[in-house]
Amino acid sequence: MISKNLLVLRKRHGLSQEEVAERVGVSRQAVAKWEAGETIPDLTNCMALTQLYDITLDDLVNYRSEEHEGLDIPPRGKYLFGAVNVGEKGQIVIPIKARRVFGIKPGDRLIFLGDIARGLALVKEKDLLALLNSRE
Repeated sequence: MISKNLLVLRKRHGLSQEEVAERVGVSRQAVAKWEAGETIPDLTNCMALTQLYDITLDDLVNYRSEEHEGLDIPPRGKYLFGAVNVGEKGQIVIPIKARRVFGIKPGDRLIFLGDIARGLALVKEKDLLALLNSRE
């Protein structure tokens, strides 16, 4: 899994194996072996790779694109929680990981925003009010 992620990330960033090796401080052969799955980078090199690609260590090691609608690893601080189905009455279930990451609890009020060009967003009501009040 890490080997596939390393290959995808390097190509997404338009880097050669030589460039990655230089930035991380290893040989090109080490990068080639990581991408081929022959070896895995140690923790120090993994941390350097997460900095280079601006991703989390968890995503570098554990991310599986097939579990995320085939999409690649998102940048650090950006999340892809998966798809949800819209019910007959428009209801959706917010994935548990999203609820944990953003601290969404039963009873919280969410504001549903939309922009034709950018899509839809959910924002905690209290966070939106705090933002609006801070601009006064």
